[in-house]
Amino acid sequence: MASPFPGMDPYLEGYLWPDVHSALANKIRQILTPQVRPKYTVRLEIYLAEDPNPEGEIGILYPDVEVLESGQRRVQQAEASATTATLTPPGLSLPVLTSVPVRLATVEIRDVAQNRLVTSIEILSPVNKREPGLSIYRQKRQRLYQANVHLLEIDLLRRGTRPFTQPRLPECAYCIALTRAQAKQIDLWPLQLQDSLPTVPVPLTQPDGDVPLSLSKALAAIYEEAAYELSLNYSQAPPPPSLSESDTQWMRERLSL
Repeated sequence: MASPFPGMDPYLEGYLWPDVHSALANKIRQILTPQVRPKYTVRLEIYLAEDPNPEGEIGILYPDVEVLESGQRRVQQAEASATTATLTPPGLSLPVLTSVPVRLATVEIRDVAQNRLVTSIEILSPVNKREPGLSIYRQKRQRLYQANVHLLEIDLLRRGTRPFTQPRLPECAYCIALTRAQAKQIDLWPLQLQDSLPTVPVPLTQPDGDVPLSLSKALAAIYEEAAYELSLNYSQAPPPPSLSESDTQWMRERLSL
């Protein structure tokens, strides 16, 4: 079954996002490999990032692990354990939040002759779009630029701060950014909820030309392969942030088709 949305499905921005992230990286590799071989390879670089501040993602990306007991049960426990005095039970018991390890996948295009990194394709995750991960990721962007590596960034999340924020970038739900090696400008594809995902160029080493990457086909393929519709409840609101009134109306009309 196909997604009811022409572009990014906002319902995929919740707890399914880690699966979407991994599946999309793998699908991008499948699409690019036949176009760049035998001169280039396409590899997945998997690394672990620590999310030291997961509280903002509880109930969105991470499961809600709060275990709450009824006041009556706590009173009974307190009375049973107290021999000489009646203890006042706590009003609430919450888990201690600790860092969450997050697996991230980067798609890397390398030349076969020297195994040199030519192009890095980053699919942004929530940990990349808020501190301290945002600063760490921006440092990685700078290292890639200084190393003459092309950088294609795919941001399909409405929440968080984009690492490539530009003063002239309009308000948009999603955005794709391409920074060519040593370029003095960044190419941007700002997208609204109603837009289809673009086909973007993936640069290689001169004199080799760019190869096309259809993000629309990639997302549609993984949606069908993973049968995401079986895990999504389209009768509920999508994950935060809240949509505008016009986007909400458009979404309702879209889902009623």
